[in-house]
Amino acid sequence: MGSDSKGTATGEAFGRDSIEQVMRERIRETIEFLVEEELEAALGAAKSARVGSERAGYRHGRRPRTLSTSVGPTTFGLPRARLHAGGGEEREWRSAMFERYARRTARVDEGLLGIYLSGTNTRRLRGALAPLLRGAPLGKDAISRLVGRLREDFATWSQRDLAAEQIRYLFLDGWYPRVRIGKKRVRVPVLVTLGTCADGRRVLLDLRLAGEESTAAWQEVLDSLQKRQMGRPVLAVIDGNPGLEAALQATWPQLDVQRCTNHKLWNLLAKAPAHLREELAEDYRRMIYAATAADVEKARVAFSRKWKLRCKAAWSSFEEAGDRLFTFLRYPAAQWKALRTTNALERVNEEFRRRTKTQASLPSEDAVLLLLFGLIRSGQITLRRMVGWQEMAVVTHRSHAA
Repeated sequence: MGSDSKGTATGEAFGRDSIEQVMRERIRETIEFLVEEELEAALGAAKSARVGSERAGYRHGRRPRTLSTSVGPTTFGLPRARLHAGGGEEREWRSAMFERYARRTARVDEGLLGIYLSGTNTRRLRGALAPLLRGAPLGKDAISRLVGRLREDFATWSQRDLAAEQIRYLFLDGWYPRVRIGKKRVRVPVLVTLGTCADGRRVLLDLRLAGEESTAAWQEVLDSLQKRQMGRPVLAVIDGNPGLEAALQATWPQLDVQRCTNHKLWNLLAKAPAHLREELAEDYRRMIYAATAADVEKARVAFSRKWKLRCKAAWSSFEEAGDRLFTFLRYPAAQWKALRTTNALERVNEEFRRRTKTQASLPSEDAVLLLLFGLIRSGQITLRRMVGWQEMAVVTHRSHAA
């Protein structure tokens, strides 16, 4: 017994693939256990149980099924059964955990889609994932089906009803990610809308391609949100694009608008000579990040008086934003950090850029939207709850009062 143990420990049973082999075996056992529980619940009786009034059908054997998981392909026995369908008829039982012809888990499919949409063709993808797929089928048709299914899911997502989300805040911005389409590197204009719900959750509401950030383009976005029963938000945080602002005013005339303080700072610095930029930025941040509304207003007066004399171009840009640069002061102080800027959108944009900047090319402009949607849906890009969400009840009360 002792010699056998030593022989096994030093023999071929242990190697570089041992961990994956054990994990696949555990996965097989887990899958079979879960499927067995699911079947028992459907039949109303455990295996070999006597016939009773609760029984809804009968087993009739097993068939082998191979599923590629994140640790490679796993073969398990999928039980078969017939269920009573009424009227003396029967129907074949199918597990709800596996689609009829699925050969990979959802996580593996999401990984394949993400890599393909980031610019890797099927041949390279198959070669790169050979250790994971281990001979599992992966042809052009499989990738095409995955992309087609993702496109259908995106179309459904883009038209989903939004009434249950109870949107209170909107964050809207136009992105121009630079990606390779074929042999050219181009900027693709994408209009992005993010919402904050009554419970503080952040949800992506809309993604679409546009020729430019015009009033008409943004009006299409807002019309779509209204058709999908989003309701009237309380506040919109924007970068200052005039087309977007005009569309918001036309759709919700009473809507509060907050101009992004970061975008405005960049505008001011672009107007100022180099030797004044550091001082300008310091004064600006001292004003924007003051502890109380009274302190902000006091610093605002001092900032305007000083920079009207020091740099009139920067002062004119500052005055152009007006009170909409300080709309956040009307809301709970705990939320000021989240409401001053469009940073919530910028974080998603940065994650997208990180995923695409090292890739060779995307197959088309539409792939930009599909890649973004796929990253969000798969959880690779996560949206955290808004800072100060505990104060959302105050905002909800204000919304109902309006």
